[in-house]
Amino acid sequence: MAEIDVWAALVELCAGMALFLYSVKITSGSLQVIAGDKLKNILAKLTGNRIMGVAVGAGITALIQSSTATSVMSVGFVNAGLMNLYQALWVIMGANIGTNITSQLIAFDIGNYAPIIALLGTFVCILVKNKKLRSIGEAIAGLGFIFVAMNLMKNSMAPLSEMDIVKDIFASINNPFIGIIVGIIFVIIIQSSAAGVGVLQAMAMSASGAQLITLEQAMFIIFGLNIGTCVTAVFASIGGSRNATRAGMLHMLFNVIGTAIFTVAYYLLPVADFVRLLSPNDVARQFANMHLVFNLASTIILLPFGKLIVKLVKLIVPDKKGGDDSVQYLKYLNPNMISTSNQAGTEVLIRAICNEISRMLEMAGSNVKRSIEAVLENSEKIQQQINDTEEYVDYLNKEISYYISHAMVFDMSEKEAVAMSALFKITGNIERMGDHATNISGYANLLESKGLKLSDKARAEVSQMVTTTTDAYNILLGSKPGSVHIRMAQMEQKIDDMTEDYREHQLERLKSGICSGDACVIYSEMLTDFERLGDHMLNIAEAAAESNLISFGVPAQEPEEEKKSRRKAAVAKA
Repeated sequence: MAEIDVWAALVELCAGMALFLYSVKITSGSLQVIAGDKLKNILAKLTGNRIMGVAVGAGITALIQSSTATSVMSVGFVNAGLMNLYQALWVIMGANIGTNITSQLIAFDIGNYAPIIALLGTFVCILVKNKKLRSIGEAIAGLGFIFVAMNLMKNSMAPLSEMDIVKDIFASINNPFIGIIVGIIFVIIIQSSAAGVGVLQAMAMSASGAQLITLEQAMFIIFGLNIGTCVTAVFASIGGSRNATRAGMLHMLFNVIGTAIFTVAYYLLPVADFVRLLSPNDVARQFANMHLVFNLASTIILLPFGKLIVKLVKLIVPDKKGGDDSVQYLKYLNPNMISTSNQAGTEVLIRAICNEISRMLEMAGSNVKRSIEAVLENSEKIQQQINDTEEYVDYLNKEISYYISHAMVFDMSEKEAVAMSALFKITGNIERMGDHATNISGYANLLESKGLKLSDKARAEVSQMVTTTTDAYNILLGSKPGSVHIRMAQMEQKIDDMTEDYREHQLERLKSGICSGDACVIYSEMLTDFERLGDHMLNIAEAAAESNLISFGVPAQEPEEEKKSRRKAAVAKA
């Protein structure tokens, strides 16, 4: 008979845990839908200051009920160039604080009202057609089912906790290291630190379970849960840039350091006794408070050492040998961004594409400058650089186009759809810029192979072309979407006027015999490519202005506070 009771208790425990995990997932997912992309925009924009970053991370995590989702979003933002590692660290610290809401709610033990809450939310889901309201109903139903699941787990614990084998298992968790390992393994299996704390609380709510596991044992399991929950963010960073990988590691490192600090404090200070004093007669609340104290104290202690933590992560995940540009690769885009489970959002994908296009534009612009300079001073080294860069530009064109085409199937706003279309046009025009650079470098080779030289006046004109094209693509890289079209239209007109003037000068030189016929033909073709370059750069500017979302430029990786301190140091030196 006892065996039947145990089997029934195990089934009830499994049912409760399954319902709990599913309810947490449904609640978190629904809250993310309700929040929409606005929270993601806030997360990306309001994290320059460390205090603000922690507050934003805590607030968003509290609203969407998932520190993992916040961490994964942060990894995506770092990969897209929207956020640097320092900003990501502040957000992750805040996410650790915000994730405590679930365990604090559970400690209220409103299990008697849970079915009513679940039923109310279910009715909203069934009767309401509005997507936003249905998501609100799902969130309410999910919250109710969390407490229903807690009741199931609590009731199942009573017979199980009386078994000698269960007592022996928990008795074996007799040192911090074992408790941490148990917590890590458990959260890797169930993929939710909140659920892990919930199981411990369910055990504490059971009359017999309260004596089964002590707060000292639970605290180290909770530390392990915090470490194990970082695995998802680490996996999300795989395939991204080096900084994305580092962002994934930040969460893990932060919790590992916090655990080390609290383990030392456990032997030196009465940590558990202090937490007991906060709620002497409520074991479930003690577990929730331990979770909160760990995350809050870790953040307060480690907040001033953010720079050191980032430096440590850079040591753990060093830059690639030979430099990032030694091989062709995508710096800001990764397959996770176009997966169906992508949590970063379309705006982050657009920003990542913009940053990749900025790289592509810089390469194409540099190649144009090199190719025109090659007409003046050609060399095998310059030609090799031009060929290598052109291959890289073609690679980026193919990869960026692939991401844009796959992103177009996502649900997105009209504004985002216009931006995607503009990005596709821009990528094609940059690729054509690269082709014209290759054409011009070919003229340099042709002049050299035929033993031809341009006149001094023609060479002076070529030098002016170098200056003008450099100015033009600097405008593309440095201007805001609202002004780039006007400035580039002026530059394109200047290129047209220069081309017309240079053709007239060429005819005068040909008539006077200063320039040979063969050299004139090659120079004429070069002027055509120069003019076409202006057209393609104007097309890029028009598309950027049309979208009103796109601005090009290398993302800043240095926090504002470091810039200030560096400036102060420079002034002091001076």
